[in-house]
Amino acid sequence: MKIILMGEPMGLFMANETGPLSKVKTFTASIAGAEYNVAVGLARLGHTPAYCTRLGFDPLGERILDGLRANGIATDLVTQDPQALTGFMMKGSTHQGDPDIYYYRKGSAASQLTTHHIDALDLYGCERLHVTGIFPAVSDSALAATKRLMSRARALELPISFDPNLRPQLWESEKKMVATLNALAEGVETILPGMGEGTILTGESTPQGVAEFYHRRGVKNVIVKLGKEGAYFSQAGGASGLSPAFPVREIVDTVGAGDGFAAGVLSALAEGETLEEAAFRGNVMGAIQITHKSDNEGLPTREELSRIILAGTA
Repeated sequence: MKIILMGEPMGLFMANETGPLSKVKTFTASIAGAEYNVAVGLARLGHTPAYCTRLGFDPLGERILDGLRANGIATDLVTQDPQALTGFMMKGSTHQGDPDIYYYRKGSAASQLTTHHIDALDLYGCERLHVTGIFPAVSDSALAATKRLMSRARALELPISFDPNLRPQLWESEKKMVATLNALAEGVETILPGMGEGTILTGESTPQGVAEFYHRRGVKNVIVKLGKEGAYFSQAGGASGLSPAFPVREIVDTVGAGDGFAAGVLSALAEGETLEEAAFRGNVMGAIQITHKSDNEGLPTREELSRIILAGTA
């Protein structure tokens, strides 16, 4: 099944030693971006993700194109910009808590994506669309392009999933962030907020309250990520409940856990599984992700996923 993901893949430079990023001497080059991580996860589970983005004609752009192809991610929705450069980020190394992250993405090629580029895309054969709240924050043009792609998906009756993935530092104000993302979420098939994100976006303090907020706005499926407690799932007019967290032996790096979770949920929904099964698979994928340092290299194949589920721990 061909699943569209829209976002900004970036070059990633991961520190090889702990300490401030300004003092680190060596880095390992890789590829980052929430939607890229989800795409990698989907591809490894046997799906065909198609990345909608814009890259520069530069070494990082070529690295990302190579990475997309190597991971089985379709590039027919990728365009390239002859003037703008591909964005990148630096990620620190830490033995405790979340690592330092610094972005270089202002004015990037992806931020130059327009509604005209979206109108020119051939969406034949696409069956789902997944967007996050990150790309719409990158620029006014990116927000307009996101809206246009969602509009085209609705016209084709494609299910749309939405992960708010809040990045307050990219928005001019929290008020604008909340209003814009809730408007984008209206009427989507599935939304995947974390509990903290849900409180910011809805003002509700419980997962049930967050779910009801979005059900009232036409969202069919709500899965609220609860960290070590698992995930709360709720289907409008259907089942709801708690899917417990999947056990892990050791937490290595929490960055990218939500992307692994999204890949698990989307793959299950695309295969016709129930929302409860989707939440369970999301929990397993998120657990696997936090046992690896990289944002996406630990994401499992279908066989590896089955083996980990049988083992009962990631």
